[in-house]
Amino acid sequence: MAGSASDVLDSAVRDLAPGPGANTLVPAIAAGEAPREVFATLALEQHHVITSDRRSFRHLAGRAAAEPPVAAFFTFLADGERVALEHVRTLATACGLTERETAEYEPRPGCQAYPAYAAWLALGAEPADAVLAFAANFTAWGGYCRAVGQAMRHRYGFTDEACAFFDFFAAPAPELTDRTLTALQHALDAATLDHTRALRYGRLLQAYELMFWEGLGKG
Repeated sequence: MAGSASDVLDSAVRDLAPGPGANTLVPAIAAGEAPREVFATLALEQHHVITSDRRSFRHLAGRAAAEPPVAAFFTFLADGERVALEHVRTLATACGLTERETAEYEPRPGCQAYPAYAAWLALGAEPADAVLAFAANFTAWGGYCRAVGQAMRHRYGFTDEACAFFDFFAAPAPELTDRTLTALQHALDAATLDHTRALRYGRLLQAYELMFWEGLGKG
């Protein structure tokens, strides 16, 4: 039996869930205790994260060409990054940032560890393993975005339009869920998924994401 994609994903999400207190910035934002400037920094950093991740997902899609369901998963992610970039530009404008400030901003190393590792995965990981690693990490990222989006509205007075970036990631699109499970089931049936290795990748992705939030708080 190859196993169930949904069971494998649910198990990975549980195994990789960040512990209580792992992220200190998001609770501070949720309580309205973080400085408003953190949203501008987030927009500037995400501009670099998104452009890098989009290239990484495209590369993974190309490497997975022989496994269409896996390639389709990464193509969908790459297309989503294009939408996310538009939302982050809207956030930057709401934070009073100019195009010149965005272009000249020097990103923080800790905030860019995640996309650097994503690029490493794009070059060296088996695409099927990367599917599980990224998909499991998206659950924690979505929860953080949901909390930040709510706080921006109710604690900091941002408009719905300014919060669109966080709304976009707060809950996975049904099509993403379908593509994730289809890709994972294909990998399970074809025996191309190394569960241990995928979890290792996922743990590192989660650690680097926490570094992103920690880096934002070091203003």
